[in-house]
Amino acid sequence: MTMTVLTYLTYLLVAVPLTVWVAQTLSSNGRVFLEDVFSGNDDLADAVNKLLVVGFYLLNIGFVTLYLRVGTEVADLRGLVETLSVKVGIVMLVLGLVHFCNVYVFNAIRRRSRMEALRSAPVPHQGYVFPAPPTGPTPQPQA
Repeated sequence: MTMTVLTYLTYLLVAVPLTVWVAQTLSSNGRVFLEDVFSGNDDLADAVNKLLVVGFYLLNIGFVTLYLRVGTEVADLRGLVETLSVKVGIVMLVLGLVHFCNVYVFNAIRRRSRMEALRSAPVPHQGYVFPAPPTGPTPQPQA
């Protein structure tokens, strides 16, 4: 087995479980956020959560496998570690970027639904509040 093949195997043994762990962590902790986004509709939050996990797996494991190839031959252990660190680092950046995009989109949905709820909620008449009288010394007329 060449060092390049060992690099491929090590990369897959690190990147795929990392992707699975991130997906499970986001799924279990993101459920509360999705319930808030969908105003307590638990069934919808669960369905969207499952769809997000499937999409996350497809996107990220697809990226991991497409990014498997090394451009040059890996000659020694140092090359393996350097190549592996670059590849795993980029995979982690992509995982973070995908997560950021998901949070941004769902936060925008949540913000929009809250604004619509505020606009549609009737506000009872609160009465009129007169402005407060000015405080401090009154100006004296000049002669």
